[in-house]
Amino acid sequence: MTAIVLDCDPGHDDAFAIVLAAGDPRIELLAITTVAGNQTLPKTTLNARRIATVAGIVDVPIAAGAAGPLHGELHTAPAIHGDSGLDGPRFGEPTVPLVAADAGSLLRDTITRAAEPVTVVAVGPLTNIATLLLAHPGVADRIARIVLMGGSTGRGNITPAAEFNIYVDPLAADIVFTAGIPLTMVGLNVTHQALAEQRVLERIAAIGSPLSEIALGLLGFYGAAYRSVQGFGAPPVHDPVAVAAVIAPEVLGCTPARVDIELAGEHTRGATVVDFRSTDPNCEVATSIDVERFWDLLIAAIGACSGR
Repeated sequence: MTAIVLDCDPGHDDAFAIVLAAGDPRIELLAITTVAGNQTLPKTTLNARRIATVAGIVDVPIAAGAAGPLHGELHTAPAIHGDSGLDGPRFGEPTVPLVAADAGSLLRDTITRAAEPVTVVAVGPLTNIATLLLAHPGVADRIARIVLMGGSTGRGNITPAAEFNIYVDPLAADIVFTAGIPLTMVGLNVTHQALAEQRVLERIAAIGSPLSEIALGLLGFYGAAYRSVQGFGAPPVHDPVAVAAVIAPEVLGCTPARVDIELAGEHTRGATVVDFRSTDPNCEVATSIDVERFWDLLIAAIGACSGR
């Protein structure tokens, strides 16, 4: 079993990352922290509590983190995730509370007190993780690996050059990529293959639970937004791919590379400059995905959380 903390900005695909992390028996989910990204911090934090409530995740502490990037203004994604950040299904009032600590304190305490080094799975802008490393550099020794959803070996999705999570806070991304901690980058080049096609929706519908109905409602809104904004026939569920990489590393094929973050380019802010020829790699970059294996993991987790 791998102990993880999940840092996220829910967001439709983040919701599925939470469910996968809580529903797979090979993961010990120690904490959930939230960051501004897909929507503002109050909304992403409410959404984490909403998903934890409907998925029966009652024993995992949740804390709110950074309300904006380390530098500059916050960019959100209402065209994809709606005004609430989780548009589509109707949610009742969440019953899972926040803890009193902020995200930085919860991450520090959880990681330093764990019996074994902890894997950090980060599927939003990297502001919380960079802030943690700057404020408590000794924590790095207790982090086994950082697995992040962000970046791309090719084109971006918020600009031609940049993927959204890195674009929102490129300075934070630069801090994380240069921290010297083992790192896996799960970018658009693989997550754009994890499409919630009709056959996937039918498998989720067959579960027949309130959670699976919520999942279908989320994918209905998210799919329509992706068709309208990005021209996709089915929506890619980016964030749970990073969780799947921890559960079953064989889901992804990875290649060592040097990744640098463009901080100041007029047209390239937030670009991940990936050099597979470098003799000084700083991370593993996901280059292939077993899509069927990925969906097997995620659908099984929806089923497991449905039984709680």
